[in-house]
Amino acid sequence: MTARSEPSERHVKPADPATGTALDALRGILDLEPLEHNLFRGISPKDGWQRVFGGQVLGQALVAAGRTVEDGRRAHSMHAYFLIGGDPRHPIVYEVDRVRDGGSFTTRRVRAIQHGQPIFVMSVSFQRDEPGFEHQLPMPKVPGPDDLPNASELIARHLDRLPPAMQAYWQRERPIEMRPVDFSRFLTRAKQPAVQQVWFRANGALPDDDRLHQCILAYASDFTLLDTALIAHGKVLFDPDMQLASLDHALWFHRPFRADDWLLYAQDSPSASGARGFCRGSVFTRDGKLVASVAQEGLMRPIQISPQTVAQKAGKHGKKPKK
Repeated sequence: MTARSEPSERHVKPADPATGTALDALRGILDLEPLEHNLFRGISPKDGWQRVFGGQVLGQALVAAGRTVEDGRRAHSMHAYFLIGGDPRHPIVYEVDRVRDGGSFTTRRVRAIQHGQPIFVMSVSFQRDEPGFEHQLPMPKVPGPDDLPNASELIARHLDRLPPAMQAYWQRERPIEMRPVDFSRFLTRAKQPAVQQVWFRANGALPDDDRLHQCILAYASDFTLLDTALIAHGKVLFDPDMQLASLDHALWFHRPFRADDWLLYAQDSPSASGARGFCRGSVFTRDGKLVASVAQEGLMRPIQISPQTVAQKAGKHGKKPKK
């Protein structure tokens, strides 16, 4: 019986998040700095958001957990709670609790700490590869990404119909390229079924690192999910009279995938009540393999604001805050 090797916590110097492409910046942000045994530090991009993007914390927490797990084990599930909003002006410290190292599964608990208090907690389980039964639901029949307009084409077609905040969002370079199957929902305030499909991929090539691809998907999974619940009410996440915040986030990885190839994010929202919206997502490869499932409940609270505040907020490129 061979002894299990201790997982390495060696740190590779990150790319400078202030230089290079948006994807380079994201990879730099996900490359945490080790501080001590089981302690890591992450930074946030200087992009003007008032709160740290929830997907960033999900991705960084998964990186921290993975740094303490031996090679050959992939994350298969993660369950997180957002406690308070993160401050992008200050680093986040990730503390990893090595809950269990079993023969097949490894369990970790991660706390994200800022200003001396936890802002986020997550449990994540890793498993060694093994064979078993296989089945899955089929992928929805939707147009492929090559048949849909890219961000530049969308802006050229619809710029004059979008509010300033949405214009800024679609015009700037982003680490994740997204192509909504139906962009018209951003152009109308009609109440529609709470369903949407979005193709997405990393905006550039990634190395052959399964854990990095999982962290990129975790990051991207928080972009449009809560927005799905707003479709039923004729609202979008850019509306200044809405208070939105991710409350929890669950993600299951079913099969290997590449985050730099197109993935279909099929989302729906079965329920909203008590100022909370519940949303689900299924992530498929272009050839129809179900590679991940997502669930999230989020705060979606209508707020009363003055017309002056509406105009002021509509001109800013704010991101949905954490509660």
